[in-house]
Amino acid sequence: MEDTPHRDEPQTEPCPLDQLAARLSPPPSSLLYPESPSGIWELSTMGTPNDQAVLRAIFNPDTPFGDLVGLDVEEEVEKEEVDEDEVFPRAQLEQSKALELQGVMAAEAGHLSTALERFGQAIDLLPERASAYNNRAQARRLQGDVAGALEDLERAVALSGGRGRAARQGFVQRGLLARLQGRDDDARGDFERAARLGSSFARRQLVLLNPYAALCNRMLADVMKQLHGPRNGR
Repeated sequence: MEDTPHRDEPQTEPCPLDQLAARLSPPPSSLLYPESPSGIWELSTMGTPNDQAVLRAIFNPDTPFGDLVGLDVEEEVEKEEVDEDEVFPRAQLEQSKALELQGVMAAEAGHLSTALERFGQAIDLLPERASAYNNRAQARRLQGDVAGALEDLERAVALSGGRGRAARQGFVQRGLLARLQGRDDDARGDFERAARLGSSFARRQLVLLNPYAALCNRMLADVMKQLHGPRNGR
């Protein structure tokens, strides 16, 4: 005879393993900045832990927490950059990238006014290139100018045509801002678009927005309590 569940125990769907794994993923020790010529820049120890967390989320939206970026992903990102930038004159493109890199370094050092100036110069040089708008949006967000950041992100997404790395970054940034403003439905839509473009970070954010995420957190807390609690001696 089959056992029947107790009526006082609510029936819930099991917590998917990928969601549980996402809760356990440790933060990365180093960060990729995709617009730098060398490909890798470590963020400085600027300001408070909250400042550093904002920098990690904003200047490196596509690095998944706890994952290592493989060579195949790096090659794909490099190919995307070539495809997106091949329409621009080479000399102006190199100058624009140099200005953006200067802006990133200024932001890492806490000089946001200088960063905004450099990103603005890059936009003036190539106003149809989406990357500089993404970067300026990031710096504006750090300054607390959410409206200005959203304006730049709208422009970046429009210029990208919803394709490639610039679009992926724009969707991720806009999704983060939507979450900060409590607009979870808008955030979910942007993270879904970014995930379809290959963003592992966006996929993890979708896990957090999943209605079963709270259940997973409770289950994980119970497991950790049992692991670290006193043994029954059975």
